[in-house]
Amino acid sequence: MLSEHYTITPDEMTEILARIQPHLPPYLTKIDRGQFGGLVFEFEPFTGREPEPVRPSTRHDDRLRYVPEADDETEHLLREKAGRVLDRCFECAQEDWRNARYVADLRTVAENAPALWAAYTTEIRALEAADAYLRTPEAAAEWPSAVSRLIDAQGRAAAAATAFDERAEAIADAHDRHVYADLGRIEAFKAAGFPDAADWHITDASSYGRSYYSDWETHLPVTERTRRLIQQQDSHLAKVRRLSRTTG
Repeated sequence: MLSEHYTITPDEMTEILARIQPHLPPYLTKIDRGQFGGLVFEFEPFTGREPEPVRPSTRHDDRLRYVPEADDETEHLLREKAGRVLDRCFECAQEDWRNARYVADLRTVAENAPALWAAYTTEIRALEAADAYLRTPEAAAEWPSAVSRLIDAQGRAAAAATAFDERAEAIADAHDRHVYADLGRIEAFKAAGFPDAADWHITDASSYGRSYYSDWETHLPVTERTRRLIQQQDSHLAKVRRLSRTTG
């Protein structure tokens, strides 16, 4: 059995490449020696929409099919090495394809996420400003109008949060589907054309669509974060009304 670490001489490589040539993928552009002695495979860029690369069977190839070591040790070893080279070629192709697939899916599901996030952050800032204004002396002169503006701002912020979370859930699902891709999330976002995605608040896919979140959970969808903020504002207003009646 061929060990995990093995050496291929230049003459062996010439013979191996000649034998595996009919089985190499058409999108392979280069095979080279790596810095530490391994093989490096280069491919035409994948779009991520092609079928996943699959290593072809060589069992019916007279120059690659299995030969017992007892029958011909040299030929057995050469064919084992050829199989490893072909395996590694398609493993590298699959790695590149998985990354491309991840990027392609993010490009699709994230489509209008930048606009939705911008709308959400705008509405949250407006909501925080409306709440902060209620705590100023100026608000007392127009209290009903100021409270009404806060309520309107709460509604807009909640709607913007819901719209963003619908997109964020699809993005979180894409992250889960491509958990075995080599690309990290931020790197994949950048490759998909979303360099500012690190600022987006996207939680785990399992966090979306739930009806209950415990008090100790902190990594929440923006819909729940906004609901809690509005709840705090409403509780504060209720306390102000109660204490104002008491002292009045």
